[in-house]
Amino acid sequence: MMRQHTRVIGWLMAVLAMAVFTALGFWQLQRMHAKQALLDAQGPAVAEALLLAQALAAPGALHGVADHGRFLPGVVLLDNQTRQGRAGVKIYRPFQSDGGSVLLVDLGWRALPPDRALPQVPAPPSPVAVRGLLAPPPAAGLALGPAFSSTGEPGRWLASRLPAEGLARALGLAALPDRVLRLDPALPFGDARDLDLLPNTLPPQRHLGYAVQWFGLALTVLVVALVLERRRRRSVAL
Repeated sequence: MMRQHTRVIGWLMAVLAMAVFTALGFWQLQRMHAKQALLDAQGPAVAEALLLAQALAAPGALHGVADHGRFLPGVVLLDNQTRQGRAGVKIYRPFQSDGGSVLLVDLGWRALPPDRALPQVPAPPSPVAVRGLLAPPPAAGLALGPAFSSTGEPGRWLASRLPAEGLARALGLAALPDRVLRLDPALPFGDARDLDLLPNTLPPQRHLGYAVQWFGLALTVLVVALVLERRRRRSVAL
């Protein structure tokens, strides 16, 4: 009776482990497909530039933008952003197009010194013509602690992620979309930047590799469980 009870518990644990590993494998596959779809849409989006209002209203996450407007007061420094192995911040400012659309514009990346003193950011030219890629903001990762906090200077915020609703209130705006404008690196203002859609995150191929590992672990658990079951039956037969 004790052996039967142990056998049932063992199989339950094996099935649970296989279910968890399989679920993690499918989650990694979903992440792979989502990121690959984002990369596949980048080329057509950049090729066709829309006014900001049109891009915000159009379906899909990515759109090329070419518009004119002015930068509004306020600056958001997104922390924990790396570039070529160096730690720094991404600089965002609210921008309003001549048509009245408002969003955060990614002005680029600035390195932080060893003492992590936050940089002074000169205001960009305004009014000004802008162009770039309307895209989701950088991935937030684990949402631990407050999303942003004041740096002690009016209208200047240090953020770990970019929640549109909270930042709109902090910047005194009626609303912000859940996308940002990634400026064309060729524009002659701002800091170091590119149009890489997957900075500080895993490429699709890495997610596929992790999925294969999780599925492999699930298969390993199944094989071990079957081997132990076969040995048990042999011992019972003897």
